[in-house]
Amino acid sequence: MTNGATLSRERADLLASLGKHRGFLRYTVQGLTDEQATKRPTVSELCLGGLIKHVARVEDQWARFAVEGAEAMFADDADWAGGFRMEPGDTLAGLLAEYEKVAGHTDELVRTLDLDAAHPLPKAPWFEPGASWTVRQVLLHVIAETAQHAGHADIIREAIDGQKTMG
Repeated sequence: MTNGATLSRERADLLASLGKHRGFLRYTVQGLTDEQATKRPTVSELCLGGLIKHVARVEDQWARFAVEGAEAMFADDADWAGGFRMEPGDTLAGLLAEYEKVAGHTDELVRTLDLDAAHPLPKAPWFEPGASWTVRQVLLHVIAETAQHAGHADIIREAIDGQKTMG
């Protein structure tokens, strides 16, 4: 742990990158109704509300990994497919509020965790057997995942009403 009073350049850069890509994703859904956030205007199964839900859930899982290891990642036993769509009772405002809460928690971890601390990755076909990731690698993965899904969201939003995040 670090005292967090003065952020290192690396921590400030990580927070800035996370903030930038989260901002792109949030901007993409700005001004939408719940109904619009459930639309799937492309051949993909993805909808904008589902992307917000998914990114928040995955960021939360990786934050738990950074603190406690692989066993903590899947402690909520959530429905994976349901994490990509808006379910009855979900609202875009509620999903954004949850995302903001998760982001605040992750940002605190960026400020305080030892970036060199590592945990073995969970067993999965896409991870090298026996590999470990540092907190730094986890954060870089979360940044990449957020950026990738912000791009998906931009395509979906443009197909709904022509709005673009950039350009």
